[in-house]
Amino acid sequence: MTSELLRKKALDELQRNEVLMLDGHFDYGNGFHGRVYLNPHRLFLQPSTIWRVAQDLLDLMPYDLLESIDVVAGPATGGALLAHTLAGLLDGRRPLSRPPCQFAPFNVDARNGLTLRRFYKRHLQGLRVLLADDVRNTGTTFQRCAELVADAGGTVVGTAQIYDRRTALVDLGVPNYSLVEYVEAENFAADTCPMCRDGKPITEF
Repeated sequence: MTSELLRKKALDELQRNEVLMLDGHFDYGNGFHGRVYLNPHRLFLQPSTIWRVAQDLLDLMPYDLLESIDVVAGPATGGALLAHTLAGLLDGRRPLSRPPCQFAPFNVDARNGLTLRRFYKRHLQGLRVLLADDVRNTGTTFQRCAELVADAGGTVVGTAQIYDRRTALVDLGVPNYSLVEYVEAENFAADTCPMCRDGKPITEF
């Protein structure tokens, strides 16, 4: 299956399962509203959904990159779930004689933002890391994760996400892969939101 057909199939499936909602009025909880929302809770609800999504995402990545990955890491919660699933599926594609792919989650600390626990930090020394997340907006989350990986002595070799809004402001200088790209996803400040002005109710899910 070509990359274009794979992405179309993934988009259809994500919409059918109400993971990616493209025509609503969503309150993002950070002072902004928008028409597009990726609902990670739908990925949690049925494990088979995240497995299929992760499998499709791996199918979009080149063989050489997949062979180079030692660790898949992602920020809690959606990114960590995706990263854990990707790491497990990668092992299913490799010989049993190869050391298993590792997983590392980034946690959120109220004072310091994203952090990496010492347990995982000591397992990244000298290893090649794929960063994974459910959504890429500005790219700053990946940037912070890459800084934590570098501090632990690892090297980021690529980034991957389910949904890329194509608005990234940060380029890590490594390949990036997305299952769905959607550019018509403008954010609106809550106090100037045109959907609020038109009386469109907040989408409940």
